[in-house]
Parts: sequence; structure tokens; C-alpha cells
Amino acid sequence: MKYPDFEFVMSPTRMNRYLVATGNKTKGAMTLYRKNLMLSQELFTVISCYEVALRNGINRQYSSQYGNDWLRDCAVSGGLFDNQNCRHTKNIINKAVSKLAHHYTHAKALALMDFGFWRYLFAQPQFFAAGQSLLKIFPAKPSSTPAIQYNHTFVFNQLGQINDLRNRIAHHEPICFVPGQPIKDTTYARQHYNLILQLFQWMSVDESALLYGLDHILTICNEIDAL
Repeated sequence: MKYPDFEFVMSPTRMNRYLVATGNKTKGAMTLYRKNLMLSQELFTVISCYEVALRNGINRQYSSQYGNDWLRDCAVSGGLFDNQNCRHTKNIINKAVSKLAHHYTHAKALALMDFGFWRYLFAQPQFFAAGQSLLKIFPAKPSSTPAIQYNHTFVFNQLGQINDLRNRIAHHEPICFVPGQPIKDTTYARQHYNLILQLFQWMSVDESALLYGLDHILTICNEIDAL
């Protein structure tokens, strides 16, 4: 496809930063755009794998504590999340239960929860309401030091960075630039990729085996850097 046709489809506004980043070379701009899409696809796959691992880890922990229908039970009257500080979490669960209606199963309800829901189980109100046990899903997490507290708040903030990346990709925002500038750079993508790998390791998941054949992120980053 010639650049004018490519730009017509993608819009001049969207393509402008790619042009600037590649010295106004139209071929380079189209290549960078496609490489950004490839990088986004790869990272979204890795994030999706991590989200499933996180969800299942949380489910195993709370199922062992509160039973195999803990999600719905936590949101009923008198449940763990039936308080003012956890009302948003309670409402999300009850909305999912109502949506499923007669087709409800615990597994289907779990699948309706998004990354933000799982992240917020580490927020102060939800973490304490559910017994402060959720850090057990990270058996290989470092011990806290006077300088860094590897507590639920730390995990909450780390998951927030992954959620922000997930949302950028889902909303078709580029991840191959210095944030907010039309300068080609893969540091943002590399840092978030390393964060995901770290959290896999904290969960004692062999991330290299899990992602075998799926993860070409560093290769694509290197290709972007070489453009």
C-alpha cells in the first residue's frame, strides 16, 4: 500500500508522530506503525497469560479460605465485601451474577471479572476485608526491607502499571515512543515486559516455559530500535 492510502485509512493525525519519529520517511513511518502493532499484539498476549495466572492464583487462595463460591458469597448481604469501602467491588460481582442469571457458575463469574477487578483485591479495603492473605499467591516475592515494603500496596501499584499498559494497547495507543513525545523508544515496553516477568516469577511460574513460542517481544523491540 502506498503511503497516501495508508494515511487515509489510519488518519494524518495518527500517523504524524510516526512520520516525525522516522525523519518524515513515509516507508519508515508505515514500518514503525506495523512494528508497533506487532509489539502490541505480543505484549497483549503476555498480559493475558499473566491475567489468567493472577486470577487463578487468587481463586485458589480464596477458594481454600471461603469455599468454591467465594466470589458470589463475598458480595451477598453480610459478605466480606458488604461494606461501604468495598461497595464498588461488591457491585461488580453482583452485576456479573445478575447478568449470568440462570446460567451462573463460579467459573463463568470469574471470567467476567477484568484485570482492574483483580488488581483492586490488593487495595487496602478489599485486602483487609478478605483477611490479608492474598500475598500468599506470591511465594517467591522478596522480603520487605526498610527501603521497600513489598506489601499489598506495592503489588497494587505494580499491577496498576500493567493495567495501564493493557488499556493503552486496547485503545490502540502506541507503545513504541517516549511517553507523550514523537520519539521512537522501546524503554516503556521493555520495562513493563520485565515487570510482568518479575510478577510471574514471584508467583513461582516458569514464565519462559509458559510463554514458549508466544514471546518475541525483545526481538521486535530490537527491530524497532534499529529502524
